[in-house]
This record gives sequence, C-alpha cells and structure tokens, in this order.
Amino acid sequence: MPLHPQIAEALAHLPAPAPGPIDPAALRAADESQVAAPADRLPLHAVEDRTASTASGDVPVRVYTPDTAAQHGLLIYFHGGAFFLGSLETHDHVARSLAAETGLKVVSVGYRLAPEAAFPAGLDDCYAVVRWAADAPDLGWDGTTLAVAGDSSGGTFVAAVAARAHDDGFDRITHQILYYPSLDLDFDEDRYASLRENAVGYGLETAGLKPFNAFYLDSGADPADPLVSPVKRADLSGLPPALVITGELDPLRDEGELYGERLAKAGVAATVSRYAGAGHGFVQHFSWIPEYHQVFAETGKFINGRGGTS
Repeated sequence: MPLHPQIAEALAHLPAPAPGPIDPAALRAADESQVAAPADRLPLHAVEDRTASTASGDVPVRVYTPDTAAQHGLLIYFHGGAFFLGSLETHDHVARSLAAETGLKVVSVGYRLAPEAAFPAGLDDCYAVVRWAADAPDLGWDGTTLAVAGDSSGGTFVAAVAARAHDDGFDRITHQILYYPSLDLDFDEDRYASLRENAVGYGLETAGLKPFNAFYLDSGADPADPLVSPVKRADLSGLPPALVITGELDPLRDEGELYGERLAKAGVAATVSRYAGAGHGFVQHFSWIPEYHQVFAETGKFINGRGGTS
C-alpha cells in the first residue's frame, strides 16, 4: 500500500537537508528541539534519571516505573539514531509508552555516541547496563522478565547484546524486541530487494544509509563483524525469543525480516510483524497515529506470552 497519508503529509513539509557534510551537532540540536515539554508527556508513576555504575563506566539511564508495585519485570531500551543521534530525551515518549503498555519498568540507556566515542563504546554501554540492571538491588527487578528493546540502530544493539550475552553465558535475557532494526551495515543495494524498492520517497532513503552510518563505521565498526551486522552471525541458536517489527516501505525491511527467519530456522521463537504504509522510524516519529501506536500493545502481548510465531 502507499505511504500512510499522515506520514506523507509530514514528510512533504520537512525542510530540505542542509548542503554539505552531515553535521552531528546540528542534527542533534534539531532532534532535541522537537522534544515535548515535560507537562505534555505521558504520565507514569515515576520517572527518574540515574547513573548506572557499570563495567563500561558510569552510564546515564532514565528509569520509568509504570505503577506502584514494589517489583517489576525489566525492559532495557536502546534508542535509535544511526549511532550518532538520539538521547534519553528524544526517545522519552517511546520509553513511556513501552512502560505503560507492557507494565514493565523501563530502563532507557544514554549510551555513548559516534563519532566522539569509537566502536564498541555504545555497544559496551548497552550490554553493561543490562548486566547492571539484573544485579542492581534497588531497581526492583522481580527476577522474571528481562527484555531488551531498541529501534533502528538501537535494534542493532539489541541483537548484538543478545548474542554477546549468550556467548558470555549470561542467560537472563528473556526477550529481544527490534523495531525496524539496522542489522546489516553492508549497504550494497543488491543485497536486499527493499533497498531498491524503497530507495526514494519514504523518509529514510537508501542513498543516505552510508553517510549517516559513516560516523560509526569510521570509528572502527567493521560491517563484517556480527556485533556490527548481527544478521551475519553464523549460529543464532540459543538466543532469546524475538519480536521483529518492520515497516512495509522501509529500505531496511528485508534485513530485519531475514533476521527473524534465520532465528526461526535456528529454533528460536521469532515473530515478524510488518506494518503497512510505514517507512523507517515510525515508532519514534509517528506512534501518535493509532495504527502505529499499536506496536506498543503488540510488544506487551509478546512479552507477556500472548504473541504468535511466524
């Protein structure tokens, strides 16, 4: 189907990108300028900024508690942004909706960004916060659900963290949730049909993938490394059950769906759910549209044992 009309209308009014090389500081400032005022955000029982003291150093986190229960399952959330954009603020609304719809305590990770922090700094931060959360005595984990979730490049970190945890013998992660993940940083257009079919006109464009990810790749991230391109991991067996959300009109659609297919072939319970009329970034930018806000309810059903397998 065509692009959702409300998304098409929003894209039509976006200003043209600034000429010249990508300026991380300018794009970060533009993202932050779109953040809702605190009074306009979804209310929860508690939202607290903390510092996680981890093996990777001190990592800023924001903890979202949905209700008054003394203990909760945990969801550790990694924001997207091509490894150089995004923050606790720009994805605050996503974390709030996840807490509200899943009933879990959400820990959003303010990991280090490229190009200032070279690979694998951001990945190290994300993995270290998962390990910290499992052991933090005052976080109130009930010892049941320990999910990891992320959008776009945050989805890359979800898959990489799940694999790293498995290899380290850390078997406490119960679910992995990936929203339109970037799982193959080899951007050869012949690798996936969606890179050609959805190349132009749907927000994220195929020609923009290399320059937007260059800050990460130039910092030492090798696209052949399965921790950089998780779909390249040879053996996916033993990983946590997965929910992979894709957008019909996203250039990255097919690599996300391939990851789900490969997980299933490896014996991992994997649900792949494609949202019609959606391009890349629809959870971050367009979850105010009812059809796309549904992704949070689907996440809750998956985590709470009511999801299917495809």
